[in-house]
Amino acid sequence: MRPPVLNIVLVQPEIPNNTGNIGRTAAATGCRLHIVHPIGFDMSEKALRRAGLDYWHLVDCREHESWEAFLDRERPGRAFLFTTKASRAHWDAPFQADDYLLFGGETRGVSDEIHGWVSDGWGDDHRVTLPMAPEARSLNLATAVCAAVYEARRQLRTTTI
Repeated sequence: MRPPVLNIVLVQPEIPNNTGNIGRTAAATGCRLHIVHPIGFDMSEKALRRAGLDYWHLVDCREHESWEAFLDRERPGRAFLFTTKASRAHWDAPFQADDYLLFGGETRGVSDEIHGWVSDGWGDDHRVTLPMAPEARSLNLATAVCAAVYEARRQLRTTTI
């Protein structure tokens, strides 16, 4: 496989259909997908086939047994955490090739530890949000990942995958 343009990191995802849609986005955009366990569903080959993910062989996916295992293996050079708890809009973040775009699980986001890891490593400016109407609670995870990836790709001005 080619080197990834960007890295999408799902920390403890809970809904298989969201992860499947995010896998499709990763394959279509030249990103590597990282899935950090524990997760709320089965990722076996049989389960993927049963879910109709016949394109999964096109997804550059790495599974990590824990957040610590992810950090040990990947050692991210730069990361951005997408969260409703930030005030900086994602379009104000200066994305670079090889960045890691972090997303938490659908019902709980990421831990305070991961918020701190991002802030300590790169400052609070690396905690970003997708602006939305104040009465909206959040976006679907797959929608948020797609919006984030395409904004980063727009900034990188890369048209080839």
